[in-house]
Amino acid sequence: MLFHRKDPKTPPRHERRVLVYALLAGLPAVALSTGLLFTGEYSDKTRWTLLILVAAAWIGFSLAVRQQVVFPLRTLSNLLAALREGDYSLRARVAKEDVLGEVMSEVNLMGQMLREQRLSALEATNLLQKVMQEINLAVFAFDEENRLRLVNHAGTKLL
Repeated sequence: MLFHRKDPKTPPRHERRVLVYALLAGLPAVALSTGLLFTGEYSDKTRWTLLILVAAAWIGFSLAVRQQVVFPLRTLSNLLAALREGDYSLRARVAKEDVLGEVMSEVNLMGQMLREQRLSALEATNLLQKVMQEINLAVFAFDEENRLRLVNHAGTKLL
């Protein structure tokens, strides 16, 4: 995982917030079902069994919602980190026709474009080096800080 956290045991704030919102969304239904369980004429065993099942389903669905929200964001973060580090081979699976799917598709296209640009630059550099080696005159190339960046074979003889 490419997340940089102080304490890897605690989930990031966004993940906690998504979980809290999912739990809050289910709270009215859980409260209503709990009220109905304890106001109805059920045995204690039935009440507690159903209460445990409702609570387990509530927590389970909340965790599933968090996972469905956070996983694509982690994937996107890892893709962008790979692009930043120069690894253009990673691709995201784009299966959904939604906004997040469009974002993943755009990141994939950006990675493909950067890869093609890098290959073009390498090909141009190789061609330039071959041409420079064939020129019998000394050729020197300097950058904006007057540092020597490129010299051909005839130029190295003069140095």
